[in-house]
Amino acid sequence: MSLETPLHRVQGLGSAHSGVRHFWRERVTAAALIPLSVWFVASAALLGGKTEAEVAGYLQHPWNALIMGLFVIVICVHMMLGLQVVIDDYVHHPGQRIALLLLNRAFTWVVGGLSLVALARLAVG
Repeated sequence: MSLETPLHRVQGLGSAHSGVRHFWRERVTAAALIPLSVWFVASAALLGGKTEAEVAGYLQHPWNALIMGLFVIVICVHMMLGLQVVIDDYVHHPGQRIALLLLNRAFTWVVGGLSLVALARLAVG
């Protein structure tokens, strides 16, 4: 038997007020990935069997470089958000959770940054 009121028991354990924003970010990035993925698959099919120089020439076109850059950014953000949900749901030790969330962000920044640098170097020629 506890002398705490029901209100006192739940204080501090309620919503962190970030779940809806996270939910919508996941949905928006998923929706943005639909046309970007269609473009990516079509480009990959078009470039299948082409030489490295022909692929570089394709990515040197401003629109293709821009769309590929958007694809990289959106897929990295979507990956980060999805992994964050998995970490939040399945890692129960607070120290491990924080470390994994930081690693998730760092990995996303490194992968996205290196991909964009490589794309920029290709686009510039």
